[in-house]
Amino acid sequence: MIVLLDNGHGGLINGEYQTPGKRKDWGNKGIIYEGEFNRAIVSGIAQELTRLKIPYVNITPEYRDVTLETRVNRANKYPKNECFYLSIHSNAGGGHGSEIFTSLGNTRSDAIATIFGEEYQKEFPNRKLRTDFSDGDLDKEEKFYVLMKTQMPAILTESFFMDNFEEFSTLLNTREGRNRIVDYHVKAILRTNKLF
Repeated sequence: MIVLLDNGHGGLINGEYQTPGKRKDWGNKGIIYEGEFNRAIVSGIAQELTRLKIPYVNITPEYRDVTLETRVNRANKYPKNECFYLSIHSNAGGGHGSEIFTSLGNTRSDAIATIFGEEYQKEFPNRKLRTDFSDGDLDKEEKFYVLMKTQMPAILTESFFMDNFEEFSTLLNTREGRNRIVDYHVKAILRTNKLF
């Protein structure tokens, strides 16, 4: 199995954020740029996958914002039966908790999303996992471009809300919180490896 890692949105180049919006400024209490957070999580996952000898590719290594079409085109160059696509994000919109998304319908992605949901709940038993069991499993289904257009199983994780100060200050903007987010992703990847 090859894990295709996608850190959503752009990062910081010379201190300038590359994606309009996708940030929350808490004044003297700190600021979070989603693209920077996403890259930190992908970097942590990549470090652990290297240690565990699990093949991976960071399909968006640059710090500029890369189009969704480019992300998908890069992913689709890899063998669809040997890979899965993992898009990393943090949420916004005034909620709390985390979510795991797949494309519409019952696909191979649903089983992977369930594994990620289970590992999230083990790591964060007192935190909400925002679910949709209407089709029998916990993932939420959306027509997100990267989930619809990739040829291999694909999921998108939204780790907590950057515009929720409690989640920002205790999880998203702390080393311990970020390490725990990395850890649950890596544990889920280890279990997902057995599906291939």
